[in-house]
Formats: sequence, C-alpha cells, structure tokens
Amino acid sequence: MLNPLDAPLALDTLLLSLKVLTLAGFLHVALGLPVAYTLSFRFKARSLFEGMIMLPLVFPPVALGYFLLVVFGKRSPLGAFLSHHTGIEVVFGFWGVLIAALLAGFPLFVRPVQSAIESLPRELVEASYTLGKGRVETFFRVILPLVKKSVTAGVALAVGRGLGEVGMTLMLGGNIPGKTETASLAVYNAVLDGNFKLAFWLSCLLGIFSLGIFWVLRKSSKTL
Repeated sequence: MLNPLDAPLALDTLLLSLKVLTLAGFLHVALGLPVAYTLSFRFKARSLFEGMIMLPLVFPPVALGYFLLVVFGKRSPLGAFLSHHTGIEVVFGFWGVLIAALLAGFPLFVRPVQSAIESLPRELVEASYTLGKGRVETFFRVILPLVKKSVTAGVALAVGRGLGEVGMTLMLGGNIPGKTETASLAVYNAVLDGNFKLAFWLSCLLGIFSLGIFWVLRKSSKTL
C-alpha cells in the first residue's frame, strides 16, 4: 500500500511546517525574552502592553487574521512599503504563515518566562546591581541561567500552538497547497477532499510531535 506521505504536496507541507516552526522558535526567544523581562518590571503602561501581548489567547484567530490581512495587505501602507522596498510579500506567502505562527504562540512563551523572572529572589538581582552590573548584563549573567528551564517550556508551548494554528494562517497565508499549506491545514484539506488516508497519517505525525512537546514540558517541570 502506497504511503500517502510520499505525495509531493504532503512532503512540501511537512517541510514548510518544519521551517516555520524552526524560525518561529528562534523568534520567540529573540523577541520574547526582552518582552518578558520588560513586563517583569512595573511601569504605567504595563497592563496595556501585557494585554496586547496576551490578545491572541482570547481573540478569535480568524478575526485577528482579518486584521492582520488589513495591516499587511498590498494596499496598506505597511504592506506596500514591505513589498516595494524589501520584496517581502506577507499576504498569501511564507511570511504570512510565519507571522501567524509567531503571534499564536508568543503569549505562551512570554507568560511563563515572565512569571519565572518575577518569582526570582529580588536579592539576587539587587546584588548584581550592587556589583555595578547593569540591567542587560544582569539579565544575561544572573536571570537567564536561572529561568532557562522556563524558556525551554515556553518555546515548546509556543511552537506547539503555532503548529496547530489554523485561523490566522488561513486568512494571512491563504492555504495554498505547496506554498502556504501547513500540516494542520493539510489535515483539514484532506478531509474536505475525501483523502482520509492522508488525513490519518498527517494526524498521527502531529500527534507524535505533540507527545514530544508534552515530554519536553514534563522534563522542564521536574527541574523548575
């Protein structure tokens, strides 16, 4: 019996998902760490800033995807600027899929890391300041080593959420087979097309990946 995953479109879908999740994971760390560190301090606009970061957790993905479509559309100022000056086409392209995965998982990275930073003994940070270390150096030399397990757990949660994202990806990426069709969208499309064999194998792979994320979370929680 021919394995449905041998189909070129299925392989393209898996490779696209892997590429998106890898880049999203790096971006979660690169962008999420400074955001989580900033939110660990108290300032006037913190509640508003925190609310904007956590918005994807409660806002309907399709509606959020529509707003992203308006913001990054070719006729919008930002979309026109990116297209003309950088050649980046967000809507119905790879960047749209990446942005959707990044936004979907970003709160799940920021929140646990922020909580871990806030739970650290204040004396450790104050001791670093007393020794003449600034906030940036204190973060990398004192705080980050102590919250690295939370960072690992946050990346696992964020990547898992990004893998399962459908609404924003559908609106911003366009669900184009071989171009912007992620693994989750491929399962949906396979069911619509009556290709239940492909849907089954893709779902099994997603299940294995989800179990891997669960294992990472378990290992991280035991050492937190």
